[in-house]
Amino acid sequence: MNKPALLIVNLGTPDSPSYFNVFKYLREFLMDGRVIDIPAFFRFILVTLIICPLRSFSSGKIYKQLWDLSGGESPLLKNTRELTSKLNEAQEKFNVFYAMRYQTPSIKNTLADIQKTNPTDLIVFPLFPHYASATSGSVYAEVTKQLSREWVIPNFNFISQYYDHPAFIEAWIKTAQNYDIEQYDKILFSYHGLPKSQVNKVYKDMQCDGKNCEHEINDDNHYCYKATVYETSKLIADRLNIPQDKYEVSFQSRLTNNWLEPFSDEVLKSYPAKGIKKVLVFSPAFTADCLETIIEIGHEYKELFEESGGQKLDYVESLNFSDAWVQAIIEIVNSKSG
Repeated sequence: MNKPALLIVNLGTPDSPSYFNVFKYLREFLMDGRVIDIPAFFRFILVTLIICPLRSFSSGKIYKQLWDLSGGESPLLKNTRELTSKLNEAQEKFNVFYAMRYQTPSIKNTLADIQKTNPTDLIVFPLFPHYASATSGSVYAEVTKQLSREWVIPNFNFISQYYDHPAFIEAWIKTAQNYDIEQYDKILFSYHGLPKSQVNKVYKDMQCDGKNCEHEINDDNHYCYKATVYETSKLIADRLNIPQDKYEVSFQSRLTNNWLEPFSDEVLKSYPAKGIKKVLVFSPAFTADCLETIIEIGHEYKELFEESGGQKLDYVESLNFSDAWVQAIIEIVNSKSG
């Protein structure tokens, strides 16, 4: 009997740290109209003629550092591949496949492999817990684009977010058990940033401000990235008995100052002057360790914090392919796909 197919999708990674492969990756990523939401002609000029030529060399050096720290390959690719393998071993209900939104293995080629199994149903599970048009929305757009070219389209279920699912929160709680929360002066929940303009587009009045996103999920903001990351932080903090005044939410990886605030680097620089010398960083938007966690938080932010007078900065590793994350995905998919 044919099985449903479960496709897990991560963001993507260059095939290697070389200038050419980093250029290819950055170009595909940044040419996505859901990532840089400006008219296509101007996006082409900005990305192909300015950003990629200038950033590919410097980014290549950072990716080389990441590869060297991770055994000679992309940690994002390795973690996603291992997660897929463990999901196939842990259950028999679904045939599990993985793809990257950008580069290899592509959604197009992976869907072709899935079609060979003639699945009864297709469930797509982006590895992004919080909906954003630039991540989960882009995955949906690419999957449906490729499926629309097929003669036979199976029953299709897309899981757009699961930031508050008890199994997802529990997976983070189990990961956090490796750390003694009490020894840190502050817990920082650092999430990948987004342009404020993209967050505003969630709302009919094109305005996120005034929706109480830092404090509650309501009828207006349940698909607002800002609101959902604050809710995830609260749920994890509550489970770990972290008082509200001992944790903070911030946003990293900004390209301009018109992104979500406060900025993680500026928050960390300000801490030592306030007597905050020991910090533990969670990054629950990343379910697999990658450049943003290993290099940006684990090296760049750590160095910045120490140069500002901090004594200790640790970050909680991502869920990667832990047993808790494997079981969480199974529970989430079963609860959301029927």
